[in-house]
Amino acid sequence: MNKPEYTGTWFGQPGGLLTLFATEMWERMSYYGMRMMLVLFMTASLQDGGLAITVASAAAIYGLYTGAVYFMGLPGGWIADRLIGGQKSIWYGGIIIMCGHIILAIPSDTTFFIGLIFVVLGTGLLKPNMSSLVGQLYADNDDRRDAGFAIYYMGINLGSLIGYGICGSLMESESFGWHWAFGAAAVGMALGLFIYKKTTPRLNGVGAEPSHPMSDKGKKISWMVIVAALVALAGVTAMTFAGSIVINPVSLAEYTAIVFTLVFVVYFGGIFFFGNLNENEKKGMGALLLVCVASACFWSGFEQAGSSMNLFARDYTDRIVGSFEIPTGWFQSLNSFFIIALSPFFAALWINLSKKMISPSYGIKTAVGLIIMATGFLVMFAASQYAVAGLKVAPYWLVATYFLHTVGELCLSPVALSAVSKLSPKRFSGQLMGVFVLTYSIGNIISGLLAGNYDPNNVEQIPSLYLQISLFSIGIGIVIVLLSFKTKAWEKAAEAK
Repeated sequence: MNKPEYTGTWFGQPGGLLTLFATEMWERMSYYGMRMMLVLFMTASLQDGGLAITVASAAAIYGLYTGAVYFMGLPGGWIADRLIGGQKSIWYGGIIIMCGHIILAIPSDTTFFIGLIFVVLGTGLLKPNMSSLVGQLYADNDDRRDAGFAIYYMGINLGSLIGYGICGSLMESESFGWHWAFGAAAVGMALGLFIYKKTTPRLNGVGAEPSHPMSDKGKKISWMVIVAALVALAGVTAMTFAGSIVINPVSLAEYTAIVFTLVFVVYFGGIFFFGNLNENEKKGMGALLLVCVASACFWSGFEQAGSSMNLFARDYTDRIVGSFEIPTGWFQSLNSFFIIALSPFFAALWINLSKKMISPSYGIKTAVGLIIMATGFLVMFAASQYAVAGLKVAPYWLVATYFLHTVGELCLSPVALSAVSKLSPKRFSGQLMGVFVLTYSIGNIISGLLAGNYDPNNVEQIPSLYLQISLFSIGIGIVIVLLSFKTKAWEKAAEAK
């Protein structure tokens, strides 16, 4: 007997949006809460309960972790589309994430990296399919779609605020500490799973089955490959712990960045040269390439938030306000706060500009976002000069930097996603969205490698780190602006195809 269809709504939106909103909010609480602690925990001394890893290695591990999370979204989306469907992918992904956080909560150095692997695998399975299911709640002509995604992204930022607040407080508490904070992330994911299971009927079967299921033979081969890959991963991990394999995090991050970049170039180039594209489609791909370059450069700077800027907040920022000491991780919550506060303003800005017949190209918008983000590092360059002089800086330096980074993000991130959907040849739009996600992975790994140059024992080098990031990003932004005068016509040709 078929289950009755759920007909309720939530704030005028499909009822299933509440399921995905609440699940994503608690998953993001667990993800950002743990990510905020990662570099701080790895670089903390053994006396303080940390791992006493060098900043270069910790930053490289951070970059590998965040880059792998985005990269694993590619096979995660494929597994949902071809094997088990979005609903099961979210459920099992959430369970794997929760197990990872539970492992991280165990006060043992040997299990720490196993916990990270679990979180990467689970997030890769859950994260891309959450957004996919949100889109599937709406018909193509449903005017509620944009508002629905806006509400959904609000859940992401609320979740990150909760994660920063709870985990940031626990990790610096004398009564609790690091592993209680990791445990809090596990509790957050457990809450998300509970809500998801209880409210799944609201989805009305959306994502219950794979959208493009494989044949029985194809499924069998696919599961054999997946199991073999997991066994190989477990084997490499075991050999590393046994000392049979020695992994240098910095070298691994460098090689991984090269591999991800080559994958991007080969896949993008393969579609461009061998995809039987017409002239207008090739022009759209050319314009899209600029957006991809801007995205990779943007995230390589923006993701300093969890690494070098996190360490700067801990080591060189005066966090005492009256009798209260601001937890180090709380500064990262500024990004979420500013996004919530500024998103309506930017939405209105683009609408008003279009009404005045002012419509900058995608290239110019993303370049402006990159340049604005880069100016944040000019603020950090100035702040680090005080650190060189042996002083601790006031919190407002970091507040100003996060404000500029958020403004840059709002200029670039939604525009870049829109560019992929508009400029991609329709028959390759899904694949190119996956290829575009590689720019996040590349940017995150490069960010970790750059943050490795932050040396708390050589404070004189810190200003040059921030100045190099700023000048390089501004330079790339200017080049993209100049090229955009040519590619604007390409964008119009692509949209007319």
